[in-house]
Amino acid sequence: MVFALAAASCGGGGEGDGPSDDGSPSRVFLSLGTAPPGGAFFVIGSALAEVLNEFGTGFGWTTTAEATSGSQENIRRLDTGELDFAMSNAAITYFAGRGSEGWDKAYPVRTVMTLAPNVALFISPAGSGVDTIDDLRGKRVGVGPAGAGFEFFVGPLLAAHGVSYDDFTPLNATQAGAVDLIADGSAAAVFVGGAVPTPSITQASASQDIHFVRFDEDAKQQLIEEYLFFRPATIPADTYRGQTEPFEGLDVGSMHLITSANVSEELVYNVTKSLYEHRENVVERHAAGRAINPTNVVRDSGTAFHPGAIRFYQEIGIWP
Repeated sequence: MVFALAAASCGGGGEGDGPSDDGSPSRVFLSLGTAPPGGAFFVIGSALAEVLNEFGTGFGWTTTAEATSGSQENIRRLDTGELDFAMSNAAITYFAGRGSEGWDKAYPVRTVMTLAPNVALFISPAGSGVDTIDDLRGKRVGVGPAGAGFEFFVGPLLAAHGVSYDDFTPLNATQAGAVDLIADGSAAAVFVGGAVPTPSITQASASQDIHFVRFDEDAKQQLIEEYLFFRPATIPADTYRGQTEPFEGLDVGSMHLITSANVSEELVYNVTKSLYEHRENVVERHAAGRAINPTNVVRDSGTAFHPGAIRFYQEIGIWP
């Protein structure tokens, strides 16, 4: 792996806590995969790397946040040892760890900490005729950027409502691009979301009246019971212009920090400890750092936790 090779080249131990000739910790280079610049993964992953660099000095770390194409690339590169840690969407990790839904094998991924929820939904221009998910049939619908892995949570969500990609014309676009699709009438609805408030929804609601496409309650309950990464999530009233009532939606797969099962327990323990004990410093860099709290950080989203992370959470008494 990257950290092991780097440590070997400078004469240190695998965890970077062996002394060098002058008695200081050996330098260990850690890589943290994020996503393309401009998205939340890149910003939050960079914040985590900065905190590890600033407050993990006792371990001799140099941590680099690496821009990648996102969750799917990160999972594959953890497996090959090109990354040590990575950001991912819990829905994508869920299926990768099981080798299902198109993954070529079961990848040995492990959770380090559960981070901010991904509260996502279909939105449509008011008066478009798309009031329910069933109304997507026969329409042009934005379903996220190509290759980003949205299908891992949009697919099950649609299926629970009796709808599939074959029932409409799917369009790929970034979240900013999705706003343009409904603004100019190129799409009848788009799937957008993230941490609340989501910039793309703020932008869309500022320029036109939009409709939040509600989930069928039975379908929503089915998803929550069947998949650990789906959870209820409420968007409070007045979060967006024109939204006068709370929207009872879904966390369709929280962002989380992951690693490989092959990474040493001691390294993961120290990384988990450093990030948790300095979580306020993560918040200073991005508000999503508030998700590093005793209740949320240990939440099970369907991917087993790494033993090193479990050991730390057990020590501080928050492991469920």
